[in-house]
Amino acid sequence: MALFDLPLDELRGYRSASTEPEDFDAFWAKTLQEAREHDPDARFEPVETHLKTVEVYDVTYSGFGGHPVKGWLALPAGVSEPLPTVVEFIGYGGGRGLPHTHLLWASAGYAHFVMDTRGQGSAWGGGGDTPDPVAGAPAFPGFMTRGVDAPENYYYRRVYTDAVRAVEAARAHPRTDAARTAVVGSSQGGGISIAVGGLVPDLVAVAPDVPFLCDFPRSTTITDRDPYREIGKYLKTHRGRTEQVGRTLAYFDGVHFAARGRAPALFSAALEDQTCPPSTVFAAFNAWAEDDKRIEVYDFNDHEGGGPFQEAVKLRWLAARL
Repeated sequence: MALFDLPLDELRGYRSASTEPEDFDAFWAKTLQEAREHDPDARFEPVETHLKTVEVYDVTYSGFGGHPVKGWLALPAGVSEPLPTVVEFIGYGGGRGLPHTHLLWASAGYAHFVMDTRGQGSAWGGGGDTPDPVAGAPAFPGFMTRGVDAPENYYYRRVYTDAVRAVEAARAHPRTDAARTAVVGSSQGGGISIAVGGLVPDLVAVAPDVPFLCDFPRSTTITDRDPYREIGKYLKTHRGRTEQVGRTLAYFDGVHFAARGRAPALFSAALEDQTCPPSTVFAAFNAWAEDDKRIEVYDFNDHEGGGPFQEAVKLRWLAARL
């Protein structure tokens, strides 16, 4: 696919038209307060992986509503002191998978926590293990319209809350250094990392790649590609609900979380990306509140973005901060 979005010089100055709800902060403060009424109850069970350089723990902790959420914690073998920690969130449709597929960050000397995304894990990768026990109103197949009738019911309210609790669970382990925590992710995982960056004030770094869940007014109309297109397909059937759906999505827009981001940030965007169009990525990047931020741009790539090249950039960037 050739370039289809704004030229790069316009992207660098682009601002989203998304309107922030007046009670945005109150909504999220109440959501997290309710979640913290449940003990985090983070449990770490050793896993035999036959890996010699990495120790792996099967993690269970309490997320939204006290629901059990799974994860992996990987640590460099033989290291006893508290380690800087990278918490990672997964792309759309994937789950935590298998532990031997998550070796990069532990191999670089970090504690690495991978959150399983509730209800997902059956589209690609090695599967997921966390159910989403919350039922809701009829939705289009996928996750984008589950509970979209109201912010209180929306699927990503649960996911973002799980993600904040994942940071808390990672910090509960004695071999992680709570003062040196970063969050990373690609696509959906990038969008989740932006949300966490806006909700957890003491992170050291945030690194979202080709992030999803940003600038909903534009992303839901500029591309025909799923998952954003799920929203248009839902509204194609549910005529007259555009305003209601837009109101719900505004509470989950990465642009508004970015405006609260206080950690140094490393973004990436791909100019031929029709899944997460570059203007929607720049909308979040340009809104990011911390001055210490940069964005890597991959001119001729689609949603794969920088791939292994961006991983190398992140390794260098995080080494200077963790």
